[in-house]
Formats: sequence, C-alpha cells, structure tokens
Amino acid sequence: MTESHTHRDAAPQDSAQPGDLTGPELEDVVSRVLARARSRAEAPLAGVGSDPAHGDDAETESGARTGREHLGRARELVAEKEYHGVGDGDQQDLAERHALRRVAGLSTELEDVTEVEYRQLRLERVVLAGVYSSGTLADAENSLRELAALAETAGSEVMDGLLQRRVNPDPGTYLGSGKALELKDVVAATGADTVVVDAELAPSQRRALEDVVKVKVIDRTGLILDIFAQHAKSKEGKAQVELAQLEYMLPRLRGWGDSLSRQAGGRAASGEGIGSRGPGETKIELDRRRIRQRMAKLRREIAGMKPARETKRLNRKRNAVPSVAIAGYTNAGKSSLLNRLTDAGVLVENALFATLDPTVRKAETPDGIGYTLADTVGFVRSLPTQLVEAFRSTLEEVADADVIVHVVDASHPDPEGQLKAVRDVLTDVGANGIPEIVALNKADIADPVVLARLRNHGNPSVAVSARTGEGVEELQRLIAAAIPRPDHELELLVPYVHGEVVSRLHAQDAEILRTEHTEDGTRLHVRVREDLVADLEPYLVPDAEDPAGA
Repeated sequence: MTESHTHRDAAPQDSAQPGDLTGPELEDVVSRVLARARSRAEAPLAGVGSDPAHGDDAETESGARTGREHLGRARELVAEKEYHGVGDGDQQDLAERHALRRVAGLSTELEDVTEVEYRQLRLERVVLAGVYSSGTLADAENSLRELAALAETAGSEVMDGLLQRRVNPDPGTYLGSGKALELKDVVAATGADTVVVDAELAPSQRRALEDVVKVKVIDRTGLILDIFAQHAKSKEGKAQVELAQLEYMLPRLRGWGDSLSRQAGGRAASGEGIGSRGPGETKIELDRRRIRQRMAKLRREIAGMKPARETKRLNRKRNAVPSVAIAGYTNAGKSSLLNRLTDAGVLVENALFATLDPTVRKAETPDGIGYTLADTVGFVRSLPTQLVEAFRSTLEEVADADVIVHVVDASHPDPEGQLKAVRDVLTDVGANGIPEIVALNKADIADPVVLARLRNHGNPSVAVSARTGEGVEELQRLIAAAIPRPDHELELLVPYVHGEVVSRLHAQDAEILRTEHTEDGTRLHVRVREDLVADLEPYLVPDAEDPAGA
C-alpha cells in the first residue's frame, strides 16, 4: 500500500479538515497540487499518424494506427503567433464566447482527504477513425487532422486516431468486424466515451459500430452540425442550422418506443385480445411526423426572411454599388481579412466555423470607388449536403457578387485541396463563373516555395497576411481593377450656385479625373454610371459631350 493510500485510509479516523491545517501543511498541499498540474501539462503529446517506435512501418496491411496517448491540440488550431491583428478591434464577441469554458487538466477524484476537492468538469474524450480507399496516406492523415480540429472546436479532447486502408468501407460496421474490435480495445485503453468517424455513416452502420465499441458513435456530418449549432447567433442562422439538424436526424431515428403501439387486434396483438388495439401510430412515426412539421415551419420562416435580405441587395444594385464576397475554407482567415480591409471588428477566433452569419461592410478602393465586402460561412471538405441546402439563401451573397476574393490558408499542408473543396461548393451554388481573386493568406508563416506554386494556378493571386498587413494594398488594387467601374466619361461645367451637384458626384462613386475652377463654375472630367448620365445632361460641355462615345 502506497503512502497516499495509507493516508487516505487513516484520514477518517483523524477527521482531518482543510481548515485544521497549519500554514506549512497547507503550503505543502498546494505545492503538491501545482506539481501534479505541471506534470500533466508538460507530458509529451503524440500527433495523429506518428509512431516513433515503428516509423514508416506503422501502417499494417489493413490500416494504420497512432499511439495511445492524448493527441494534444490539433495542428490546424495551433497558433504559431498571435492571430489577432490591429484591425480586429476589441473582440467583445470572442470574450463573450470564452466567458464560460470547461476546464481540462483538473482531477475528478479526491486524491488527498486533506485537500479541498479539486474537481474537473471533464471534456468529452473522443477517438477518431477513418477509412481511405484512394489517395495517399498523407492525404488521409490530413483529413483526420482536420477531423481532430473539428472535434476540439466542438469542445472535446482527442485521445487517439486510427486509419485503415480498404478497397471499400464495410457495409456493416464501416471498419469491418476485426477492426471494430480493435477500435473497442483502443476506446477502453484511452478511457474515451465517443468515437468520431471521418465519413458520413449510414444509420445501420452507426448502430452496428456502437453495438461493438459500446460507446457513442457520431460521424463527420453530425460533428459539423454540432459546431454550427454552437456558433449560430442570428435568428436566420439558428433556423438554418436547426433545419439542417432535423434533415440529418430524420432518417436516423431509432426504436419503436413505449408510449404508443402498432396496429393490431384480437389474437394478433401478441395474444392479448380485446383492449389491446393501439392508436395505430408508433412513437417513432409520431416523432417523424413532428420533425416534418417542424421542418416545414422552418422553411417558411427562412423564406419569410428572404425578402428583407433581397430588398437590401436590390437597393445596392439600384445604386450600382459593386459587391465583393469573401469566400474560402474554414479558418483560412476570412474574418481577419474583412477586419483588415474595413475595420469591421467581427469575431476572430482560431477555430473552425467560428463565424457563420454573413457580415456586409462598405469599403473603398484606393481611388475612392465604394463597394460592399461580404464575409460568408466557411467551407470544408465533404461539406454536408444538408448545410449547403439550408445555407443556400446565405450563399446567394456569393452567387450575386461581382467579384469573389477566395481566401486560402497558404500555411496549410494541403492548400490545393482547400482550393478544390471551395470551388466545388461555389459550383454547386452557381458562382463558378464570377471573377475570382485568390488571396494567399498567412504569408508571414507560409513556405515561399508553396506560395510560388500557388500563384501559378491561373487566376489573379496575391500573398497577404491579415495579421501583419502584408500584401493588403496589392489586394485592394486587384479588387479595384476587378469590380465594375463607371463607364460613361463626361465633361461637365457646374455653376457655383449648384454646388450640390459636385457634392453628389463625390458621393455617388463617380471617378473624378480632373477638376478645374473657372469663372463660370467648376469644370469636371468624370466617369459616372449610366443611371447618373440623364441627371447631368444640363451641365454637359457642348463640344466635349461624352468623349468616350458612351
């Protein structure tokens, strides 16, 4: 019996209480607690796919598995430097989100009866599992690392990760019976209470795998939906997320229920006879009907919110205000770039899907042409179909934009994969024909060779850093060259008594190429949009009317 066990057994007889400790004894207790906390924090952490004992031979014939230790923070969420820039503001939304957080690293057991009860509100402990049938092991590991980042964003601790190579996933348990039993052993060894699978599981596969591993099993789609449910703030965003969750839940309901029964009568009702006839609707059928009713109501509510958004969009079109949409992979730095360009002060967090609700801000080109800049929801590999459909009204901001600024995390191990994933979604929403500017963000920590490779993909591109401001001026010049500009060139002479016309030209996003003050008034050489030409006809200089021939 160890010293701590001896002390624990003897303590009830002595009735030791924390308040009875003397100064040196209490200091000794606090020192022991802090020492244990430091030892846990400094424990070496194993990454997904690393196995120092076996090196490259870690992948077996049927799969590859990592060590059994806690994985630590996902690589996608490890901030090598401070990720907040000068344009991000005071980040009050982020402070509100972090105001109440669960704490990891504190013991749930009373290790010494003389100590105050230091208890841990335990995070959900998860084990990741993935199957790949094509591509390389590195691609499969990148996908599993992204799943680890999603799991941590949802508020869990990643304990282990497993990969298996199969020609096709097993139709029964997804992994196969043998590998499912191995997964059960890993779950038991790590003390995990959840398994997260890097794919969308069929309802039967999920049930069969849960029957084997004896803990909760969720798939990639369910994990992403959980993150969206945590981060949605606006009324429309919450309705869209709930609709996606219900669409995902509907085919996955299980159990016959206890409160209602199937249709039966007489001797057919398990021999119960008269009085055993149920109402003819099982609990699961009732649940499905209520879910369908709720989904119909949510669709009506979302459709009812659409006119207000369309009215704002039509006002911008009526005033011929160019629109630029920021799109890109989740956690690529879209909100940080919006803050850098417009001082919007929207929430910036080193997490996946930190912001869901679209934000539209007014911006100006270096020569004074105004345009709107819209931040949109981030994309991810295998973005659930339910989310694409539910957020289709939000993604219309991208489809109706004049220019798309496609933000790519240049420091990511697979930036080309991110490019392809985003462009696939843009094609789904009908935005693949819109002019695109590729902004290679995080250039301050990216590999110069990777940056050079990414800049050779055809579309206009620029290396930027939303944190340091590097390349932002060049990005603004590219946006200025890509947006629709005033195309009617006029020579005007505005009397001084009509100074409001000059003021209107400055406010109407007209390009004033030359200004000259004469005896008769202010002479202006301008470019304006078509809707303004008729109002300016009284001030046209007769010998220079529309020199561009517009």
